[in-house]
Amino acid sequence: MLITIIQRDLKCVSQNLSGTIQPLGFFIIIVSLFPLSVTPESEILQRIAPGVIWISALLATLLALDTLFKEDFNDGTIDQMFIAIDSLYVVALARIISHWLISGLPLIIMCLIIAMMLHVPVHTIDALIVSLLLGTPTLSMVGSIGAALTVGLRYSGVLLTMITLPLYIPVLIFGTSCISSDLIGLNWHGQAYLLGAILVLSITLAPFATAAALRINLN
Repeated sequence: MLITIIQRDLKCVSQNLSGTIQPLGFFIIIVSLFPLSVTPESEILQRIAPGVIWISALLATLLALDTLFKEDFNDGTIDQMFIAIDSLYVVALARIISHWLISGLPLIIMCLIIAMMLHVPVHTIDALIVSLLLGTPTLSMVGSIGAALTVGLRYSGVLLTMITLPLYIPVLIFGTSCISSDLIGLNWHGQAYLLGAILVLSITLAPFATAAALRINLN
């Protein structure tokens, strides 16, 4: 059933690409504005690149969270899924995976081009990719809790942001530190291990918390 829900979500996205293009376009626009507003000098852009990339990725992920459950909640799809499989945990986990595949994975691929624009050295690309591969799933996991808590509200954008952003801070700190350390020649594996630990913790707890929040809104 998990695979079936993911396949359904990916099929819906293929028929309506706005869900993928909007966060990705938002990410590209934010990153592109920094060289125009700060400076085009390569040394300065290289120095601020970790923060620029991670803040842009965080905001792009946050943009896609509001629709994570809302459409299915409003049209009764989540109720039907719950009746069919009697497990909101499976529904929550499937939607989180779909959210990352739709918004997180394309963002990581786009970062390869963005890194060149910000003059990130080639030897730092591995730290960039590893940090995003470990960090962006955590953003989807943690963000799903806020999305599930606010799914029943008509205007939930501001509240969702207030709930989710403080929980994103550890991922932001270790993600940027991972890239910054490699830029200055320091070992970045410690930060990567911490990102991995946060990801494991999120995988363990976030789907259960998301399922509980959905159950509250369905009752």
